[in-house]
Amino acid sequence: MDIQLPEKKGIRKKHLPYIIGGAVIIGLVAWIATSDVASTLKIDRRGLNIGSVIDGQFDDFARVDGNVLPISTVQISPEEGGIVREKVVEEGATVKKGDVIIRLSNSNLDLQILNAEAELAEKQNILRNTQISMEQDLLNNRNEKLQIDLDVVQKERAFRQQERLQKERLNSREEYLKAKEDYELAMRRSQLIDQRLQKDSIFRLSQVEQMEDNLANMQRNVVLIRERKEHLNVVSPIDGELGLLDVELGQNVSAGAKVGQINDLSNYKVEAKIDEHYIDRVHTGLEASCEREGKSYNLRLRKVYPEVREGKFRVEFVFDGEYPEKIRSGQTYYLNLQLGQSAKAVLIPRGTFFQTTGGKWIFVLDKDGKKAYRRQIRLGRQNPQYYEVLEGLDPGEKVILNGYEAYKDKEILSIND
Repeated sequence: MDIQLPEKKGIRKKHLPYIIGGAVIIGLVAWIATSDVASTLKIDRRGLNIGSVIDGQFDDFARVDGNVLPISTVQISPEEGGIVREKVVEEGATVKKGDVIIRLSNSNLDLQILNAEAELAEKQNILRNTQISMEQDLLNNRNEKLQIDLDVVQKERAFRQQERLQKERLNSREEYLKAKEDYELAMRRSQLIDQRLQKDSIFRLSQVEQMEDNLANMQRNVVLIRERKEHLNVVSPIDGELGLLDVELGQNVSAGAKVGQINDLSNYKVEAKIDEHYIDRVHTGLEASCEREGKSYNLRLRKVYPEVREGKFRVEFVFDGEYPEKIRSGQTYYLNLQLGQSAKAVLIPRGTFFQTTGGKWIFVLDKDGKKAYRRQIRLGRQNPQYYEVLEGLDPGEKVILNGYEAYKDKEILSIND
C-alpha cells in the first residue's frame, strides 16, 4: 500500500526563476522611474518661444492703462423735497455755477410760508397792543406822580404854617400833629410811587425786549422759510458739465437725494489698475508719461487706494502741466509709470513661463540647442519688455519663454527640429 507523504512548505527550487525574474523587472521599472528617461520630454521646436539672455540697460517702469475721468465730480441734491415741475437743462450740457437745473414744487412749503407770515402778523399786532397799553399805564403813573407831588407840596406848606403857629402858641397841638402826619403820609406815598415807576420801567423794558426778540426770531423764520422756497430751484454748485440727471417730470424727489452730478472739467485725472506685483514700489508722487497724437504729456501719481481686488490695486494720476486738447472722459490712456532709475543688468524677455514658475526656475538650452535643462534662477524687477535676472543665468544663454503647463514636472526637454 502506498503512503502519502505530507506536502513540504516554503520556497521550492522551481519557484526561484520566477522570483528572480520579478525582482529584475521591479528593479528595472524603478531605475526607469528615477532616471532621466522618466524626467525627459520630447517637444517640437516650432512651438517654442526662445529668447536670449542679454546684458543691457533695464528701464524701471511699468506699463499701465487707465481711463480718463473729470478731476472731480459734485453731487446734485435738492435741499428741499418736492415734485419735479421742469427740467431746465439736459445731460451733457455745460452749466455755470448758479444755473438752474430743475425746478420743484412743494405745496406743503407754500402752506408753511403762509402760516409763518400769519403768525408773524399776529405777533406784531400783540406787540403793538402791548406797547400801547404800556404807554397808557406809563402816562397814568406819571399823572398820579404829579398829583402826589402836588399833594406833597400842599401838605408841606400846611405843615410849615402849623409849625410856625405852634411855636407862637397860636394853634392847638392837635392841628399841628395832624398837619405833620398828613405831610409825612404824602412823602411816603411819593416814595412808593417812585419805586413803582422804577419797577414798572424795568419790567416794561424787559417785556418789550423779550417780545421784540420773539418778533425778530419770527421774522428770521419767515425769511428762512421764504429762502427754502428758493431752494426748490436746484442749481449747479460749480462750473462744469452735467454728467448725470436721474429725474423725470412729476417725480417726487426727497430732500438730500442724489438726482445728478456735475463734472468739473477744469482738469482731468487718469484712473488705472496696477498689478499687485508692484504694490510695494508704488507710492504717491511718482512720475508717469503718455503719448497722444505724437506729443508727450507728464503726469503725477496723486492717490493710491489700499484695497487689492482680483490681483490689482487702483491709483489716480493727474496731469503735471498741460493735458491733450481732445481729451474726453472715458478715453483710455496708456501710461509709463517710472518706478526707479535705469541701470545695467542681465535681462531676459518677458514670457508666459512666469505664470507657472513664479520666476523661480526656467528651461535653459544647451549649446547645441537640442536639449533644455531646468535651472533655478532668481528674478528681480520687471518692466513691459524684460525681467531683471539676479541669479542663475549668464548673458548669451538661450531660454524657453512660453508657458510650461505641459511640462512643468519635467527636468529635461528634448527638442526636435
